[in-house]
Amino acid sequence: MVSHCARRLPGNRRLAEMAATPTIATAVDALGTPRIPRVRASAAADYWALTKPEVNFLIMVATGAGFYLGCPISVEAFPLMRLVHTVLGTLLVASGAATLNQYVERRFDAQMRRTARRPLAAGRLDPAAALSFGVGLSFAGALYLGAALNALASLLAVLTLLSYIGVYTPLKRKTPLCTLVGACSGAMPPLIGWAAASGRLSVEAWILYGILFLWQFPHVTAIAWMYREDYDRAGYLVLPAGANRDGFMIWQSVLPAVALIPLSLMPTFLGDADRVYLIAALLLSSGFTCYAAQLAVRKSNAIARRLLVVSIVYLPALLMLLMAAKISPATDANPRAIGAGQGVDKAARSLCSAPTRQAWASPISSAMPGYVWRSYE
Repeated sequence: MVSHCARRLPGNRRLAEMAATPTIATAVDALGTPRIPRVRASAAADYWALTKPEVNFLIMVATGAGFYLGCPISVEAFPLMRLVHTVLGTLLVASGAATLNQYVERRFDAQMRRTARRPLAAGRLDPAAALSFGVGLSFAGALYLGAALNALASLLAVLTLLSYIGVYTPLKRKTPLCTLVGACSGAMPPLIGWAAASGRLSVEAWILYGILFLWQFPHVTAIAWMYREDYDRAGYLVLPAGANRDGFMIWQSVLPAVALIPLSLMPTFLGDADRVYLIAALLLSSGFTCYAAQLAVRKSNAIARRLLVVSIVYLPALLMLLMAAKISPATDANPRAIGAGQGVDKAARSLCSAPTRQAWASPISSAMPGYVWRSYE
């Protein structure tokens, strides 16, 4: 049929039709068309997409902030290479977790419009190869954290991976409470950074954990509301079905955002931040709450998208404010800044500047059960 029609096509149109046939395409390859490099480049891009680099950006920011805030030395003696080791090891484990998540959910991702083009869902990568890739990244990251930093940071990363893949991922198809479990895991990056810097977890570290824990509810609710039909099609229960959906969405977006306001101000009351941070954090958290309330009232995809964008801006902005408060000029109202400016004792410097036996012997019992981050789809 094609060849019959091709006789009627003049000049260039006939050549184009011939090139579209498998026989001609094979002949063109035989003449030396460089298709293999393009295939390799495409595969590399697919493996890169498996790691969810857009999610890893927030993980990198949160991990780096936790490390900086947990490092008990002045800015002048800041251990930059230790920070690089921390971020690199954490990103390796996070990338492995994202890959394994897509491996487990590849059949369900194929049923959702927004995830159908993912490498595994679209069938562009071999599942066995992706599984090996994810396992390799995860093991490499955990070993790297243990060797370059300390056992506590490595342990938290491993528990992160197991919680995310073994608990959160299967719960997405069973109960809307999966978001609660995922939020516990999603708040982990600053704890890993803090543990890598100081070898232990303090009250301030758990405040950071609480901020990320609460932040995730409005963030995830915005995504779930925007793609609720996709989630329903694939059988995910991120939001409950029926009449309970609206009420659940309101509870999950507004209440955690309201709770973020006093929690985000705690660093000031503990002496870790000044009044400038207090005012800025109050404005940021109040604005975030207003956008969450708008979604609860109007229940539109446009407002959900706006809340999603605001949530992505809010978290790095708040963390940067905390970091700026640490390096602000020392004042009587900011005694922690005074201590940071004058430095700390020799043991603390040694602990933060290089891996030592003290870091390996850090009491793991000081860390609460290892909950871990989630990579939000």
